[in-house]
Amino acid sequence: MGETTVTEKRGLLVTGGLIGAILASSCCIAPLAFVTLGISGTWIGNLTALAPYQWLFVIATVGFLGAGFWTVYVKPKSACEEGSYCASPTSDRVVKTVLWIGTVLVIAAVAVNVLTPLLL
Repeated sequence: MGETTVTEKRGLLVTGGLIGAILASSCCIAPLAFVTLGISGTWIGNLTALAPYQWLFVIATVGFLGAGFWTVYVKPKSACEEGSYCASPTSDRVVKTVLWIGTVLVIAAVAVNVLTPLLL
């Protein structure tokens, strides 16, 4: 069994953060986005079944995103082999973009839950 590389760890953290962000926003933002896009159906109501678990998703996602941001922005960059994917600037841009998308999704999911009772 080989040791996992920094690129693999970073990819796992970013993937976990994005999946968690999608799950955290699935009960509130996803139905709104579907309706806005003209997608409807009774199955959209089933997405609210995840609402009681949203805070667990948010906590797990904040952990993944925090570790991902630490790996990308704080941790010293390790040397990559010349010509490998991790040596290209595209890999950093993709990882940073996905981290920020996940962060925006989590903030939006929490904001919808906090602001909706105030507006209604």
